Amino acid sequence: MRPSLRAKAIAICDEKIAKKGETVGLSFYAFFANKNTDPDLLMEAAEWWIKTHALDHFEKALKIREMIRAGK
Repeated sequence: MRPSLRAKAIAICDEKIAKKGETVGLSFYAFFANKNTDPDLLMEAAEWWIKTHALDHFEKALKIREMIRAGK
């Protein structure tokens, strides 16, 4: 995952956790606006989420943030 996507994903996780608590879940779609303005970036996030880590559609934001911070 490219560094800019990692930073954005961590920021989104931080925001969701701050607003809704440590049990909040999200999908990789949370990292994007409702419009598909960057399909390559969307596919990169989807591949990381689905193919690389075989994550469920919704996962805890805390788990995702820690995975990204750990460089997974």
